[in-house]
Amino acid sequence: MMTLPTGKQAILGVQMLFVAFGALVLVPLLTGLDPSIALFTAGAGTLLFHAITGGKVPIFLASSFAFIAPISFSMKQFGPGATSGALFCAGLVYLLFSGMALVGGREMLNRYLPPIVTGPVIMVIGLKLAPVAVGMTKSFDGSCTPDGRALFLAACALLTAVAAVMFGKKLFSLIPILCGIVAGYLVSLALGVVDFAPVKAAAWFQIPWTLAMEKGSFAVPVFDWAAILYMLPVALAPAIEHVGDILAISSVTGKDYLKDPGLHRTLLGDGLATSLAGILGGPPNTTYSEVTGAVALTKAYEPILMRVAAMAAILLAFVGKLGAILRTIPAPVMGGIMLLLFGMIAAIGVNSLVKSRVDMSRSRNLVIASVILTTGIGDMTFSCGRFCLGGIGLAGLVGVLLNLVLPGSNEAHAGQAGEGKDS
Repeated sequence: MMTLPTGKQAILGVQMLFVAFGALVLVPLLTGLDPSIALFTAGAGTLLFHAITGGKVPIFLASSFAFIAPISFSMKQFGPGATSGALFCAGLVYLLFSGMALVGGREMLNRYLPPIVTGPVIMVIGLKLAPVAVGMTKSFDGSCTPDGRALFLAACALLTAVAAVMFGKKLFSLIPILCGIVAGYLVSLALGVVDFAPVKAAAWFQIPWTLAMEKGSFAVPVFDWAAILYMLPVALAPAIEHVGDILAISSVTGKDYLKDPGLHRTLLGDGLATSLAGILGGPPNTTYSEVTGAVALTKAYEPILMRVAAMAAILLAFVGKLGAILRTIPAPVMGGIMLLLFGMIAAIGVNSLVKSRVDMSRSRNLVIASVILTTGIGDMTFSCGRFCLGGIGLAGLVGVLLNLVLPGSNEAHAGQAGEGKDS
């Protein structure tokens, strides 16, 4: 039975949302989705996850960076309605992994999604997005002509985030994205490049979907097979990363969540939370390693704190002024943050290979990694009519197939894999 939080638990819970906030709103701002809807779906998805797992795991779910490029492409190619329907279906892929975990445990996942597949796929996620980050640092309007003020803002945001990572104490070391955005925004105010007209026009109370429909960032979900088949393979990387995050939070709290409530239930909760987010017009959900870090730092292990954070996110989603302020953040500020963030995602992919002691001198491993990287970064595309499979999704699918076809054994995922996952 769910209990009401005490005053101290309420404060700690809001602090957990504060830790996740920067990364949470960054994904919708980059993809054209609505940040207020993302706040709502993060909160609703977290509550759904806790309901499915019996409220036992101190996990907060929010926007996944793995889907940035696919969502951006889908929004332009298929529209917001088809994108929402495709994201709903992508969440259902987790049900397959949940069934695998129920039948064969972690060993089944190691067999079909070993580190030699997931590591390079994670690298592709970061490296494929690098040109987007660089482009956003050059100007305010997306033009190719460099603007000195834009580059200065990007540098301020980047250096602040780096300083928070390297020298931040306690809580500040856990919120480098938020620190960078705040610093860049303050400098933007000093330079006079922030337009407050949308903030003045916004109401204090706003139903997010009403405004999003007016702006074209949300539409009634439709199920377009071309969009669905494009989006489905992208779920491979965050689904396997979920296993690492559950291992990480188990290590922090000293409880084995792989057994209780069980990996199959945590995967099910994550997947259904992603489907809920998709159908409501938000970005897919994933477990947040920053929040796991905050749990380790504060030693606040109570799962109720995550439910408090979730309720706070839902309430903030209806504050129209907040959504308007988020939309006034200049693109170069976001670009500066992404220079660090996307590189870190690629580095995490390398780190997963190192932690799992993948032997890159083996021809089998070299072939799988090489084909995944060139397919994903080169943006190879397979088309058949309206069906289009490319980029990260195609790279992941090719990696899985090569792993099954090529002879030889796999190295298993390391016990601590998944720490520091995409935010």
